Amino acid sequence: MHHFHYKGDELYCEEVPVNRVAEEVGTPFYLYSTATLERHYRAFEDALQNTDHLVCYSVKANSNLAVLALFARLGSGFDIVSGGELFRALQVKSDPGKMVFSGVGKTQDEIRSALDAGILMFNVESLQELREINRIAGEMGKTARISLRVNPDVDPRTHPYISTGLKESKFGIPIAEALNAYRLARTLSHLEPVGVDCHIGSQLTELSPFEDALHRLRELIDSLREDGFTIRYLDLGGGLGINYDEEEPPHPTEYGKMLIEKTRGLDCTLIFEPGRVITGNAGILVTRILYTKENLGKNFTIVDAGMNDMIRPSLYGAYHKILPVQRSISEKAASDVVGPICESGDFMARDRKIQPSGRGDLLAVMSAGAYGFVMSSNYNSRLRVPEILVSEDRFYVVRSRETLQDLVHGESVPDFLRGKAL
Repeated sequence: MHHFHYKGDELYCEEVPVNRVAEEVGTPFYLYSTATLERHYRAFEDALQNTDHLVCYSVKANSNLAVLALFARLGSGFDIVSGGELFRALQVKSDPGKMVFSGVGKTQDEIRSALDAGILMFNVESLQELREINRIAGEMGKTARISLRVNPDVDPRTHPYISTGLKESKFGIPIAEALNAYRLARTLSHLEPVGVDCHIGSQLTELSPFEDALHRLRELIDSLREDGFTIRYLDLGGGLGINYDEEEPPHPTEYGKMLIEKTRGLDCTLIFEPGRVITGNAGILVTRILYTKENLGKNFTIVDAGMNDMIRPSLYGAYHKILPVQRSISEKAASDVVGPICESGDFMARDRKIQPSGRGDLLAVMSAGAYGFVMSSNYNSRLRVPEILVSEDRFYVVRSRETLQDLVHGESVPDFLRGKAL
């Protein structure tokens, strides 16, 4: 459920008309609903209330400081995958003891920063990384708590780009090699193995892949304990899907019920890393129609948001519903909704039946709260768009639109290129 709805024929976010935001801040822009973010977070927490757990919101889904501050206030921990995400999470006064650091390519500086901050643990993805964390922790006179990310070779049945649990994936250590990897960790004096980590993919719309992974993880934890390891945490990652089109992903209540049943007696604190399932349907991208045209029977709706603003349709072939901000009774017609980027791959939708609209009309690209702004860029030297947060009948600019000066910040022209032409 989300809090984007029509009053009469006008689209609202909570109690704010979307058109009013567009008039005041211009287009395009991302628009988030506080009520939806909070509702989705609480739905996840409520589903897990009968088990020992820690929710670590996955910062990569949407890293705006206002969004992070909301989740920190609700008691969330954070799953981070870079030093920048660590910095962001610390800016909102979150508890570093409720942070886990994932990702295959942690740098020396990132490892040091995380150790300085006192994070809960590193999710380690290779033997070289294991040794590197041990070396750096030793230099700093610290002990690093770690879990190993194990790859259970489970097919999540999702898009290949967001499938992370198969043996051909770059992520994790094959589960068949995990016991020996833990034994290596035990020989490294500045590491404390405390958990097992697994994340099989994103946008999962059924529970069976999670069940398959859990079965293999339980067997691994039993083997580790028989070998003398004290395993206190099982990090199950995220990945629960949302409704973009006609998908029917499990509700967090179903997910929680299955997890509680399948982990009964395991005696571990369960860690979850939800991202998309919380923020995805809590945000939209609002864009204005610049032009419409017809090429030999092919209709195009040209908008001011491009693939630099939201790359998911171009990158994944992802589907996002597109709704008019002002509804009419006109019969829908097929059109490609395309942006201004000089790429044929710059589109929001192809051959999509949408309400016929004209220049200046507003469209809402739905389910854009996750992996929208965070994946945006300045391609074609376009300014990154503002992010707006609505709470009840008020809205707040939580990230300003970039300026032309922002585009060249940090760039310089060396002296030999100044003055006369070469």
